[in-house]
Amino acid sequence: MLRWLREDRLAAELSVEFAGTMILVLFGCGSVAQVLAGGLGGHDSIAWAWGFGVTFGVYVAGRISGGHLNPAVSVAFAMFSGFEWRKVLPYSLAQTLGAFIGALLVRWNYGSMLHAVDPRHTVKTQIVFSTLPGNGTLPVDVRNAFLDQIIGTAILLFLILAVTDVLNVAPRANLTALIVGLIVVAIGMAWGSAAGYAINPARDFGPRVASFFTGYGGAFVDQTGYPYFWVPIVAPVIGGVIGAGAYRLAVSRYLPIDQREPGRVDQTSG
Repeated sequence: MLRWLREDRLAAELSVEFAGTMILVLFGCGSVAQVLAGGLGGHDSIAWAWGFGVTFGVYVAGRISGGHLNPAVSVAFAMFSGFEWRKVLPYSLAQTLGAFIGALLVRWNYGSMLHAVDPRHTVKTQIVFSTLPGNGTLPVDVRNAFLDQIIGTAILLFLILAVTDVLNVAPRANLTALIVGLIVVAIGMAWGSAAGYAINPARDFGPRVASFFTGYGGAFVDQTGYPYFWVPIVAPVIGGVIGAGAYRLAVSRYLPIDQREPGRVDQTSG
């Protein structure tokens, strides 16, 4: 089995995308569970944990797959950076499965604590696993949440292309993963209240499914009962394309010579 994975390039890429996204969710969802169930930390610790989760996930996957960890990244790279379209769906499925398994581990580890603070498994602790408009409490409607996810993911992809562009001021000494993680921290600190900054369909949908199968019957709806689950899937893909396209339009076409495309699988990206 291990030999087959080594010899089959796509299988190897999917394996590391699975593993990297699982790492991302272990740190991200784990930090939210610790805050809500254990009373340790706050919004800043959550933002930092999601950022470090991205960094560590990219370090896990970057050499083999490029460390996308996010279907919105895969789609944007396929559209603008030469990533193969045939790999987008397999990557997305591997990423979602990794997020699903990561969320199951968080649910298992924090299960008794989550039950103690929220025995009915309501939106109070649903946000450990998936996002809600206004984080389940603030008066944010679906249209605002949808726009928020478009903007947040556009920022993410614009900056990912900026820091992986070898003709721009790209990080050296293997620091790209750290810089991409810091981008996620900054987005969380500036764009975290309206829709929980999923900015990643796999990160949201995988844990949402995991929570549904482990007692959260309302996992696919928001606090008003609206079937909200599609918003963090569709809006980030749109936002990622907009952000990557904006970088191509506003920056990369003015750089002096052709560059190696940052979406190819042998280059680290977020």
